[in-house]
Amino acid sequence: MSTNLESYVPQETQIQHDTGVDESLNPKTEEDRTVSPVDYIFMWVGDGVNLGNMTLGASMIVAGIATLNIFQTFAAAIMAIGIISTVFALNDRLGYRTGIPYVVQLRMSFGLKGSVISSLMRGIPAIVWYGFQSWIGGTALNEIAKIMTGGAFDNVVICFVVLQFVQIGLSLYGFHAIKWVETLASIVIVLALLYVFGVLLTNYSGVIAEKWVHAEGSWGLPFFALIMMFMGNYAAIFLSAADYSRELKSGISDKKRGFLYFLPILIAYGLTLTIGGMLASATGINNPVKAFAVVVDNSYITLFVSAFIVLGAVAVNMVANIIPPTYVITLLTKMKYKPAVTITGLLAFCSFPWVLVQDSSAKGLGIFILIYSAFLGPIVSILLVEYYILRKQKVNVADLYKEDGPFAGYNPAAVLALIIGAGAACLKVELAWIIGVVVGGSAYLLLMKFAFKDSKFKRGTIFEK
Repeated sequence: MSTNLESYVPQETQIQHDTGVDESLNPKTEEDRTVSPVDYIFMWVGDGVNLGNMTLGASMIVAGIATLNIFQTFAAAIMAIGIISTVFALNDRLGYRTGIPYVVQLRMSFGLKGSVISSLMRGIPAIVWYGFQSWIGGTALNEIAKIMTGGAFDNVVICFVVLQFVQIGLSLYGFHAIKWVETLASIVIVLALLYVFGVLLTNYSGVIAEKWVHAEGSWGLPFFALIMMFMGNYAAIFLSAADYSRELKSGISDKKRGFLYFLPILIAYGLTLTIGGMLASATGINNPVKAFAVVVDNSYITLFVSAFIVLGAVAVNMVANIIPPTYVITLLTKMKYKPAVTITGLLAFCSFPWVLVQDSSAKGLGIFILIYSAFLGPIVSILLVEYYILRKQKVNVADLYKEDGPFAGYNPAAVLALIIGAGAACLKVELAWIIGVVVGGSAYLLLMKFAFKDSKFKRGTIFEK
């Protein structure tokens, strides 16, 4: 089978006739793809320069004590970014070539019914992240309200609710609704954070050097656990890489797409991790917004930084946390895009983000990342084994859209491999992602080669209903 786009993607009318899915889940044609490489870079910078990654940096400082020093932190980050970029470029290839979203890509390995479970495992963490980013943005919005009212207003919950409804309204306009906001947010937030970086170096260099730079730290399990937290932080995003690559203009090589991930993630991670660790070292506060207010003793600067923290929270949610669960809801309920994206926003109210990060510790966020990455690691390895080893990058996309076609039902091998991989990962949660990837992918390959070697799947299909 040829691997060009035309050989994979059937006519749009045929897809709609076969499945009845919402048009947002149909393969993107070349005319539909409007995101340029530059837009793509700014999109990922805007996604990465956020308070979630900054809080991850702050989580290394617990009760004023650094679990890793600055050198160990950046060594772990660079290793993680290299792996993240590689997995991104590998897993985005099917979506880039064919224009299909992640929830349809899952059918290739899990089948139509089996993909329900695996799609929920991507959608649920995204909803929690959606709520968390909104909570951080609501905290920043509250700082703005306090300054504007002279301290008369101080209610983070109300700000959280207001911001969430604003984001629901924006998300109704789709993936490209705030593309210009992504570019503006990434530039201005980077400039604002560089200012904060300068303030920290000028006024807090001594305490930062004592608590983080010169700390002994560890090259043992905490070092590798931090790599896994970095990986887990992006595990949900690169798992659904097809949702983003399908929007990217055609004609970009695999190596160049890998660079489109590596460069912005390196910039975003480097800046946010550094400032997150420095803020926590200087103030002992793990919520970056509140730490900002302590470090930047200037109401006008605090107002400026807080405004773009709010903007950054909206930007990262629009990219990473709204589209994936919306696609899942659309697929499972046959809803149109707008009702599904509204439900996604309402569900984010139920994520209880204030539990993940408290003033004294951001440990809850790290634990959350490690636990869900135990389930996402096996899924990404199953998809990669399926696409590159078993199918040799040859997939009939038309069949993926047929509810009564060869991919109907579920693939027991994929479900078993997911359970085995996640179970093994949970035995050592600090290394959850890598264990899940290795065990889950190996289990799937062995099951497909031996336990289910006579199945219809070996001839290019999945178990029928």
